[in-house]
Order: sequence, then structure tokens, then C-alpha cells
Amino acid sequence: MGDEVLFSMKGIDKSFGKVKVLKKAQLEVRKGEIHAFMGENGAGKSTLMNILAGLLEKDAGTITFEGKEIPKMTTDLATELGIGFVHQELNLAEDLSVAENVYIGRLPYKNNFLGIVDFKKLNEDTQYWLNMVGAKVAPTDIVSSLSTANKQLIEIAKALSLNAKVIIFDEPTTSLSDKDVEVLFIIIRRLKEKGFSSIYISHRMKEIFELGERITIMRDGEFISTNNVKDLSENQIISMLVGREITDLYPKQPTKIGSTYLKVDGLCDKFGKVKDVSFEARAGEVLGFAGLVGSGRTETMRLLFGADHLKNGEITINGKKVRIKSPEDAIKQGICLLTEDRKRQGLLLNLSIKDNITVTSLDKMVTHAQELADVANKFVKKVNIKTKDIENPVSSLSGGNQQKVVLAKWLNTKNEVYIFDEPTKGIDVGAKSEIYGIINDLANQGKTVLIVSSEIPELLGICDRIHVFQEGTISGELVVSEYADRKDEAQEMIMKYAAIED
Repeated sequence: MGDEVLFSMKGIDKSFGKVKVLKKAQLEVRKGEIHAFMGENGAGKSTLMNILAGLLEKDAGTITFEGKEIPKMTTDLATELGIGFVHQELNLAEDLSVAENVYIGRLPYKNNFLGIVDFKKLNEDTQYWLNMVGAKVAPTDIVSSLSTANKQLIEIAKALSLNAKVIIFDEPTTSLSDKDVEVLFIIIRRLKEKGFSSIYISHRMKEIFELGERITIMRDGEFISTNNVKDLSENQIISMLVGREITDLYPKQPTKIGSTYLKVDGLCDKFGKVKDVSFEARAGEVLGFAGLVGSGRTETMRLLFGADHLKNGEITINGKKVRIKSPEDAIKQGICLLTEDRKRQGLLLNLSIKDNITVTSLDKMVTHAQELADVANKFVKKVNIKTKDIENPVSSLSGGNQQKVVLAKWLNTKNEVYIFDEPTKGIDVGAKSEIYGIINDLANQGKTVLIVSSEIPELLGICDRIHVFQEGTISGELVVSEYADRKDEAQEMIMKYAAIED
């Protein structure tokens, strides 16, 4: 292994219509290395990986795999060469067994003519790959019954079963808990020891420094550099990613915090995921919520927004008790929710950017078309959405810009309470910095901002106080200013509050 090159891509061009997405892009991966791959949303990473996997055809450039030039890459050829892909959005048949998913389209048959599957061989072969990735599931388990972490291990097992030599991991930790991330990293390192190569795509700096050996950075469809990770600082990587200096990723500004605006007392849901949750949030305050995945943070925010039904508890807004039974009720009370899953819950993907921003003004859609266009353009400029035409489908935007469209939709209303659930999930550092700036602006306007995040440094960087969830209830609180010079201690306190004792 060592410095032996597994594959290289050089001078890769790709256009969609008049839009040039890749311009002389390049990537070189060695045998048995963990190669980090970074770029802002829309930088061209996914396009380049889709070309490598045979899902897209390049317009120009060369691909060489194990010393042999590949004139045209197809999905079948990519599989034959040993290129595996673990996508950010898992691609599994939920109603089938683990084994049927691992060998989907390649089931072993006792009798091909009659279509009689050799389940004994299927399950034995699957078990081999499950052992390889350390998955604690059975080949006969139905996928829909499994955790997200185990589903991801099945995707990796499926890739390995195709005799993969290199596996592309596209944002693999966005839906995983810290414990599951540790398991994933152990598996990727184990694969390296066995001679497999990995391409690791992530926006999370901590993961890049913890796992990556070399790193390739792209910007605006072009290759910027390939370096050893250990030779770069976080600020150097950020500078190459965005093409400018970001001196302070978390531009927290002191705001004038007023009196209590939102108060919740004894919130419980009917499923037992939220248990007697109480807290207060003040005008001009950014209040954070930490905790493990499934600890009740998101479920509490959904109760506040009326997306789930409240079993017990009281909600008070600006001194007045209110009843919130639906999102419509919440919106009337000045509460908005930027959901964790922007594609399924925050956007209308088949509609335009303009329609998504102005969907909160449905009463004007027929008679005030020009007014709506003016409003959309105003917010495109205000939150810096990168688009050439507001009539383009919102699905054409990068993840960071889609998130800003969701934000613009709610800025186009008269709200006083803004709930952000994982506001920077899966987006690049440049877009993160811009969203943090918008959160600051809302606080400066006297709005009440609630932030749910799995990234503790993010919460410490932008919040005034942090509540920590554990098994459906709040287990601790931190005042961030008290830990200004003790961020490590603050992180340890948060993790202690979040940990579930055996």
C-alpha cells in the first residue's frame, strides 16, 4: 500500500445545460488510505463522486483505476472495479430482511428457473459481512425495525459484499449519536487495516482531523489542494473552503436580554418521549438544547409547534397561557419551527424558490404576483441565497441554500419565537457562519431563539444558556458566559448531563 495510487481523476469537466459544475476537477486516492474530501455545498463534490460511481458521465477529463484508464465509467463497471457508495440518505428496502438488502439484485438461487432462493447461503454470506463491520444484527432482521446506525452498517456491508476496494462515505454521521460515530470510525479504521480505501465527505472539522490522513478541497467546482491533514490548521482549511478568512466562526454578540417571553411547565407527550419538561426563554435570548439523539429535544420542539399532541403541561407566551393544538395555532402565536429534516418537512421540493419563500403569504398568491416576486428577491438578498433565478426549483439548490430558503420563509412572517432544530446539519462552514449571523440578528431584534443541536461547540458558540436533555427530561443547565475560558469543562459538563447511567 503506502503511496501506491488506487485511482485518479484529472481535468474532469461537467456541465448541466449552461451551468458548468466541474472545471478541471481532480482527485487522487491511494490504496489503504482514509481520504477526507471537503467543499462548500455546491462545490461539486457529489457530482465528482457520482461520476466516479458511474451515475453521471463526465464531459472531459481522465479516470485511471489501478493504472488502467477508464474511457467511460458506468455503474456496472464501477461495481466491477470495486467502487462502493454509502450515501447520506440511506437507500434500503425497509420491508425486506438485512440479507435481502445486502444482496439485493444478486440473491443466490437453488433453482434459477423456479426462483427458489438459497436462504441458507444468503444468510451465511451476509453474516460474514456483518461480522466484518461489527453489526449486532441478524441477517433475518427486518430493516425497518433497526436503528439508523445499524442501517448504515448494512449499507457498508452491502458495499463490501460487492468486493469494494474503495468506499465513498457521504456525510455518514449526520443522523448518528456520538456513540454511533465512534463505532463508525472504528469500522473505517478496521477497513483501512484490511487494505480498503475510504473517501470521507464531511463538513465537520472534528471528524476530518480525527479520521482523515490526506484531504482534498474543492471550491466552486474546481480543485483547490490536496494536503496531509496533520499539516493544516482548522483556519487554513476554512480559508481554502470559502476563499476568504473567517476569523470567528461563532460571531456571538452581546444582546439586551429582556423578560421571560416563553414559559413551558410540565410538558409531556402521549408517547412518553417528553416527560415533565419545564423551562423559560427570554426575549433577545438564544437558548440551546443539547442531548443525545432520541433524548426528547426534537419532540419537545414539535410539541411547542403543535406538530405533535400535548398530553399534559402549560405553554405561556408573553405572560398569557395559550393552547397549541396544531402548527396553525403555533404560527398564530408567533412561533415558527425550522425542522431538522428540511427536505421532507421544511420545503416544497417541486416548487420554485420564490414559491417556497412566499408560501407563508398564500392569500396574495393570485392577485399580487409581482409583490411576491419582490418579497422573494428581498429575502434572497437578505440571507444571501445563491441562485440566478427565483423561479428555479428549490431542489436545485445546495443544502445550505435550501436551509436559508426555509429561514427566509419564516422571516417573511411576524414571529417572535424562532425554533431551529439542527440548523447547520449537513451544510458547509461558509453557510454556517451566515446562519449564525442571522441568529444573532434575530436576538438583537428582541426575538426569542431556541436552538437544538448535536454539535456542542456550536451551542457554546452561539447560545446564552444551554439546557441538556436526558431520556425525555431536562437534566442540567449551563450559563455559557460562566464558561468563557473553560470551554472544555463546559463540554464535559454537557456530556455528563446527557449521559445515561447504567
